[in-house]
Amino acid sequence: MSSDKLIYMANQIAAALRTRKGEDPVAATAEHISNFWEPRMRAQLFELLDKDPDRFDPLVREARARIRPVKAETSPGGS
Repeated sequence: MSSDKLIYMANQIAAALRTRKGEDPVAATAEHISNFWEPRMRAQLFELLDKDPDRFDPLVREARARIRPVKAETSPGGS
């Protein structure tokens, strides 16, 4: 996915969840990304957050620590 599109999507999620009443927007942003973004998207998100954090909504930056990490892939032989 293009970097611009992924950043746009993450920022849109944060903007939408910021306005929900009675819900922690940081937790809601992290939960949404963790539950609905495939591992490749989350891996790209983490890379972009490291590389250019200023392009992200502050909620996305704060939610980073709560987003489900991407597990390293193991080889078919299990090693």
